[in-house]
Amino acid sequence: MRLWSDRVEGHWWTIAPAARGWLSSPELPVRQDVGIRMVDDQFGPTVLSGTFSDRLDSDSVVILAHGLGGNRQAGYIKHATALLHEAGFATLAMDLRGADRRGGGFYHVAQVEDLRAVCDAAVLRRFKNVFVLGFSMGGHLAIHFAAAEGDPRLRGVASLCAPLDLHATQQHLDRPQQFVYRHYVLRGLKQIYAAVARKHDVPTPNAEVQRCRTFYDWDRLVIAPRYGYDSPESFYRAQSAANVIGDLSIDTVMLMARNDPIIPPRLSLPFLAAAPAGKLHVNVMLRGGHMQFPRGQSLGLDVARSGHVMSQLANYWLRLVG
Repeated sequence: MRLWSDRVEGHWWTIAPAARGWLSSPELPVRQDVGIRMVDDQFGPTVLSGTFSDRLDSDSVVILAHGLGGNRQAGYIKHATALLHEAGFATLAMDLRGADRRGGGFYHVAQVEDLRAVCDAAVLRRFKNVFVLGFSMGGHLAIHFAAAEGDPRLRGVASLCAPLDLHATQQHLDRPQQFVYRHYVLRGLKQIYAAVARKHDVPTPNAEVQRCRTFYDWDRLVIAPRYGYDSPESFYRAQSAANVIGDLSIDTVMLMARNDPIIPPRLSLPFLAAAPAGKLHVNVMLRGGHMQFPRGQSLGLDVARSGHVMSQLANYWLRLVG
């Protein structure tokens, strides 16, 4: 009975907040749309779309990276933006390569070049402190960024409900019982691919990609040939964040939910012992779903147990820059 109850709660806290986000969004701070130029090594010059919300009284900015198949318009991005801005941060919610559906390319989940381009953007040059907040597969990207040589202003990274083992994640998400979640995410990825196919030669005919029904087929038809891997397994071995957890050089927070139905903690926990001492802080929340958590739970990290965990994270980061 308890296992059944946990599963129901995990699905509830994944679906219900997302549905509320579709129906109504929080009132966001003053914002401007920005375009960040970069070059895709296959498709040429492209632009990463972003939404920048400034705070003239702050020298710290948070870059927000969405989950697989999503974009910066997602409800969880807007909710986090509002809470971070209220806490005193400027924010830049970014679309990973091609996520704006304008055909500029398509990303993979360890492509730190996109985050580097955002850090280098003119709109962020005045900030002394940069933080990165990644959601789901955006959190997988954030872990890679925390382990890479990067911007000296980078002070902290947070990864929400992200896996570290890409192959195990693919196998989990391709199970029959994951059909609804898988269909939703693949729909977004297929939209990105179709937009690219309208403007460029692509590695696999768009019609074939639109028929794929699993993440393995997506990686076989799209990611592996685009990025020079002979199979999805080769891509998983090379790009899983589990490979770089021992190279973390930035203060990193990983937040998971015990009952997350999409990315359960077992996809990350076995690899955490490799992290350098003092660099990684992990909290598996007893209640919540995928990227969504009830109020009243403590993030730990010696911050006050009050409000949303996003507000607690903001307070922790403010303490880091003192």
